[in-house]
Amino acid sequence: MFEQLVAIIAHLGNMLRPWAFDIASAMVVCLVLVFSADINRVIRRQLLGCSFILRTLVFVVVNAFGYGLLIVKGCPWAARQIVAMPSHWMLLLMLAIFIFIGFWAQRNHQA
Repeated sequence: MFEQLVAIIAHLGNMLRPWAFDIASAMVVCLVLVFSADINRVIRRQLLGCSFILRTLVFVVVNAFGYGLLIVKGCPWAARQIVAMPSHWMLLLMLAIFIFIGFWAQRNHQA
């Protein structure tokens, strides 16, 4: 019974393998979206007494270049990690990560 369940999970994981980059992209973008509000809040507090131009410049650099670079560099890395793991763990880990992101977003009123 247990071996059959593992075999089914492994088969489903193998079916996801061709879409590893797409799954990794969705995961990285969701993580960036969920955590960007917290990061922006910390940066805003740090720059509270600074000029409008400096705050705007930091906001643009962090949001456009920082998050963009994180997505561009993070997606291929995450896809390589997904492809490298065993199929049965891949499916379970993907489900756990997206459930965690959903719970985090719900807890922080971002959903």
